[in-house]
Amino acid sequence: MEKVFGTSYCVAMVTKMHGGAQKVVYKIDCTNGFSCVLYVWDITMNYFQQEIAGQNTNVQSYGSEQFEINNLYLLEHSIRTPALYDMNKDRNPYDFDYALVEYVTGQAAEAYFNHSDSRVKDTIFQRLGDMITGMHAGESDIYGKPDQTERSSGQCHLIQLQNAIIQLSYASEYIDVIRRNQGKLLDMLYKLESRVERRSRYGYIHGELGPNHVLVTDQLEPCLIDIEGAGFYDIEHEHSFMEFRFGDFYRYLKNDNLDVNRKLFYQYHHHLSLISAGLKLVQRGYPDQQTAKGISDYHTRRALQFIES
Repeated sequence: MEKVFGTSYCVAMVTKMHGGAQKVVYKIDCTNGFSCVLYVWDITMNYFQQEIAGQNTNVQSYGSEQFEINNLYLLEHSIRTPALYDMNKDRNPYDFDYALVEYVTGQAAEAYFNHSDSRVKDTIFQRLGDMITGMHAGESDIYGKPDQTERSSGQCHLIQLQNAIIQLSYASEYIDVIRRNQGKLLDMLYKLESRVERRSRYGYIHGELGPNHVLVTDQLEPCLIDIEGAGFYDIEHEHSFMEFRFGDFYRYLKNDNLDVNRKLFYQYHHHLSLISAGLKLVQRGYPDQQTAKGISDYHTRRALQFIES
């Protein structure tokens, strides 16, 4: 802290915050009243380290480089996200990367779902909708990170197809109802994918935009966090995720010009992927076991609805 900010910034307290599954987050309070946040990307503390080691899709949303690239892009395009004060990737004396970022005073957007004042809710979610529309309007003919210059081969939705196959196979090993219906679930995946037409333009998406990844400041301004998975991709991927994560509040965020077949494919992919993700969090000792199990159970039910209808 003293090296980055000066000798008057003496640490008074360090508090571990409730972070995600892929990095450890601390709040640092100084004796002079200043506060900031410390992000630590320690692979040994990552609940998906096996997948990262195997180079599957989880690697796309992990690491300091992903954070740094997307932080720069968002701020350059006037999309609110915590400012990056300092990034340390020297791996000396520690064998992990870490960063000091802005501490944003506020609450997660989900805290406002049951707010008593409808005007407050309207203000927050209309502003979030405008932010998302503006973010998605950023376009590229290459999918991937903002600094990517080499064109990727194939269609981006095929990455999710392969991921869904892998996650369905994993879930079938541990969940009886998934194992019994694995063939039907796989057939549905291929059926939905077959309806997706080719595309060559992509919007900039967050990648995992739930209400827990939106901080609302004291001025009721939305601020995006956990941005490592952001990049240029099909915006239907984002909308299909937001629709079940925001529930009734998705009406503020919706886009009426989406590819319906592409959105349905991604919705189904999310369900298959999150069955496995919740299951892995349970198996790997994630602190909030009830939430982790709830994720797996909810998406099991939703996936099965596709083959029952």
